[in-house]
Amino acid sequence: MKVLITGANGFLGHYLTGQLLEKGFNVVASGKGDCRLPYQANNLFQYVQMDFTDQEAVKNIFEKIKPDVVVHSGAISKPDECEQNKTYADKVNTEGTRYLLAAAATVQSFFIFISTDFIFDGREGMYKEEDTGNPVNYYGLTKLRAEALVKEYSFDWSIVRTVLVYGKPLTGRGNILTVVKEKLEKGEEYSVFNDQVRTPTFVEDLAAGIVAIIEKRATGIFHLSGKDILTPYQMACKVASHLGLSEGLIRKVTAATFTQPALRPAKTGFIIDKAKKLLGYDPVSFEEGLKRAFPGS
Repeated sequence: MKVLITGANGFLGHYLTGQLLEKGFNVVASGKGDCRLPYQANNLFQYVQMDFTDQEAVKNIFEKIKPDVVVHSGAISKPDECEQNKTYADKVNTEGTRYLLAAAATVQSFFIFISTDFIFDGREGMYKEEDTGNPVNYYGLTKLRAEALVKEYSFDWSIVRTVLVYGKPLTGRGNILTVVKEKLEKGEEYSVFNDQVRTPTFVEDLAAGIVAIIEKRATGIFHLSGKDILTPYQMACKVASHLGLSEGLIRKVTAATFTQPALRPAKTGFIIDKAKKLLGYDPVSFEEGLKRAFPGS
């Protein structure tokens, strides 16, 4: 089975590629730039440059590759960037998805779309798959619009929503764990929200959940996140404690005292019962995720 991954140079893409190769899948990793993945020696691995906002380029790649499965993880995932450049956010997150779906339909690929907790408004929290989206920022809106396109796809599809992904970055930019570590090691203060509630997701668990969806050809919407309910402030304090760094440098802020271009939903944790039942999804605790993200510390 041949799996095409968009955004493969990114955080999730790196782990997902590795897990699929270990399982014996043929993986075609794609990204706009050069390959940053360390799998070139694996004969099941191939990398192609593809800008999925270029409709003709997408069409040509699909004609050549003919993927059985597409995992669309590429996106602009920074809410503030989306808020400040809505036209570009539309082009990448929504129109890019449209182009990929059109090309996938020509070869009847199983299409898996990676979405976000930010499609919800965060008023209630602990969301189920069937809950209605109502984003409070433009990033969430672009992803919700893309979800609507996926739901219209004529062949098998799955939507994977996830929450605040963390772990050990292998390429590219860091995540909340590494930001906290870098700031505190330099003796710098770090401001982090204590009025937002999440169920943070260990990246290796997320990748494993997607692999299970591919193996079982599980269709529909799945919530894949961690099981611990934490604020980003609590996460930062746990990182400091685990690494023996000063929690005193972590400054507690709220949406009322620390403004950003894009609003964030207040409470967006997930109920993951469906994934546990149908996929055998079994995420680690946040403490275990910390140990794996910082081995030997």
